[in-house]
Amino acid sequence: MISRRRVLYAGAGLSLGAGLLPAWAKSGGAGNRGIFKLAADEFDLTVGHAAVTIGGRSGHAIAVNGTLPGPLLRMREGETVTLRVRNTIDEDTSIHWHGLLLPFTMDGVPGVSFPGIKPGETFEYRFPVRQSGTYWYHSHSGFQEPMGLLGPLVIDPAGADPVAADREHLLVLSDWSFEHPHKVFARLKKSSEVYNFQRRTIADFVQDARKDGLNATIADRGAWGRMRMSATDIADVTGAAFSYLINGHATADNWTALFNAGERVRLRIINAAAMTIFNFRIPGLPMTVVAADGQYVRPVETDEIQIGAAETYDVVVRPEKAQVYALVAESIDRSGQAVATLAPEAGLVAIAPPLRARPILTHRDMGMDHGAADHGSMDHGAMTAAPQRHDHKQGVGVDMVATAPTNRLDEPGLGLESAPHRALRYSQLRSLSPNPDARAPEREIEIHLTGNMERYMWSFDGVKFSHVDKPILFQEGERVRVTLVNDTMMTHPIHLHGMFFELVVDDSDHKPRKNTVNVKPGEKLSFDMTADAVGDWAFHCHLLFHMHAGMMQVFSVLPRAPDAIRDAVRPAPQSHEGHH
Repeated sequence: MISRRRVLYAGAGLSLGAGLLPAWAKSGGAGNRGIFKLAADEFDLTVGHAAVTIGGRSGHAIAVNGTLPGPLLRMREGETVTLRVRNTIDEDTSIHWHGLLLPFTMDGVPGVSFPGIKPGETFEYRFPVRQSGTYWYHSHSGFQEPMGLLGPLVIDPAGADPVAADREHLLVLSDWSFEHPHKVFARLKKSSEVYNFQRRTIADFVQDARKDGLNATIADRGAWGRMRMSATDIADVTGAAFSYLINGHATADNWTALFNAGERVRLRIINAAAMTIFNFRIPGLPMTVVAADGQYVRPVETDEIQIGAAETYDVVVRPEKAQVYALVAESIDRSGQAVATLAPEAGLVAIAPPLRARPILTHRDMGMDHGAADHGSMDHGAMTAAPQRHDHKQGVGVDMVATAPTNRLDEPGLGLESAPHRALRYSQLRSLSPNPDARAPEREIEIHLTGNMERYMWSFDGVKFSHVDKPILFQEGERVRVTLVNDTMMTHPIHLHGMFFELVVDDSDHKPRKNTVNVKPGEKLSFDMTADAVGDWAFHCHLLFHMHAGMMQVFSVLPRAPDAIRDAVRPAPQSHEGHH
């Protein structure tokens, strides 16, 4: 028997097929006064081709139920949901439920957890909902995600919501290119800086020479030249190719979120971009961070947040006056931005602030800051053995090694170090509730983020995914510290499927629980995880072209076994040539 909640949802889906935006993504001028708390337990989703118009230009998308972004999926913690996904395109597809705890066969990663959905077929996902919070969904097949196959997913808690708000809005940040993703990737393989139009010029040289001295400036340029790297190589794909969007709208569309003066407004912010890290701010209006990656945190007031690709943040704002505010999502390299409006009534337009000066990489970003402490005050004495290191291949795919990586969790992110206002740092986040597993890690593994930027090759430990011969093994229930070392000069948002981890910001039992973490250039950070989900789980950089180029692995959690068997299958510690 079809449930009433499925009928309501399916009916909404049919109206979307007419090319209209889903209700949650419409502007305030089109009747959107905030998203509704209408949860369902059955969803019918169709993956198909769609025509889109962005910034006055027409393009082709692969969309869910005919819209970009896709429909809002709203669920309730404690229920079992069924999602039927029908594939009407001429290639395999998939949908991954980003951040959800579920059986690995429902995770939606072709070649890792299931075979994918063939053209003309329907796949039924079914799983219990074990959490609450702000999440999203997207394709894990080829380059379908940047072509539009993505959407928001919100789960209401089974009990009272600890976040009090009078209304809530979704803000889905994304990047869109009218150039086909296959062509973009091919151009990056030929020249990794093909989209970088912010390289340093003679004028920059003269300015730096006046400030730092001629000899120092010549030495600096010479060092970068010998490394065949650019100090302005912040983002692979920039505003030269991307249109930056909020809820599928370009800045000129003036997407508007409405409020009444004095209301507490909850903004559920999702970075669904394929290749863009955004700096999000609302000039003149403080934000209180209340959740990160769907997990509640102790409230932290800030003015700007660097949001990695695939990260989500819930913030609460309280505009006391009936005035207009700009919702600004600026790309990390400052080559473009998406601006929307927060206003007391429809028809008002926020003034878009000018783009700020582009960031410049330094020797610290190369992992060469010998004066900084390694991992600060982190307690590695709790480990029972030295870190297990994987063989680090150093060849054509690895063009640099961080000789002095440092912990940078107390830094707000590239380009925000000198911001004249507060910018969120991971070190400020604390879980609202105690961590579910307070045990000390039994062992530690170290994974290096590696690449050759000039040849556009990306990997873990110098081995791209297509050349990986075995997964990284875990035993069910074991407690492990995973240390990530970024040997590259780019920020990588690293995502673990199927499990949350605790970011090691201190030694308390309220470490922030996340599934995605931005690893800054030259950074060394750690997270603790309990391997409590049996199965094969993707572990990768969430910059799509980095993952496609090889920065991906599989965490394989084996069922609990007797000690003798566990000792036999657990990988032995390995040397890590080239690192000390």
